[in-house]
Parts: sequence; C-alpha cells; structure tokens
Amino acid sequence: MKDLVSIQDYLFQVSEVGDWEGEEELVADKINTIYHAVWQKIPEDVSVEQVDILFPKIWDELRGSTVLLDVDEHELIDWALAYMRQQLQNRKLALDTTDDEE
Repeated sequence: MKDLVSIQDYLFQVSEVGDWEGEEELVADKINTIYHAVWQKIPEDVSVEQVDILFPKIWDELRGSTVLLDVDEHELIDWALAYMRQQLQNRKLALDTTDDEE
C-alpha cells in the first residue's frame, strides 16, 4: 500500500518549518533526511492512512524543542526508526477496519 503514496508528499520546504531563528534550512534538511530514512524502512503493507498519521506524529514529537538543532542527524534517524517501529507494533497507527468493503 505504501506504493500508493510518495515521500515527496510529506517533505518540508524551508518556509513550512516555522521560525527556527535563522536555522530553518537546517531544520528542513534534517526532518526531510529523517523522513527519507523512515520511508525506506516502512513495511510495504502499511496503509496509506498509517503513513499519513506517522509522518505528522514524528514532526509533532520533534518540532517543539531544539532537538533538531542539538542532536546528531544519525541519532535522530535512529530515534525516528525506533519510534516508527513502536507506533506500528503498538498499533497506535492502526485504524478502525471494521468496514471490510472493497
């Protein structure tokens, strides 16, 4: 199902990250690098809806602090991959699929 969407739909432009006191380009680059790393590891059978939930959740976890500026990119990627696995394992991204209409 992942093949029905593109990573390009989730990437940030510099103007979209908000005010980072002159570091907006760095923040956009880091979050986009994180998203690319996560995208490569998302299982192919994950639904579009789950992907639509996952990427904003990653951004929500990172955007409120200076962690994007202070922490090494590789550590952020490791965190994001672990976060993705946790979200999928805990089914926090699972949607109500009681309607089995196809």
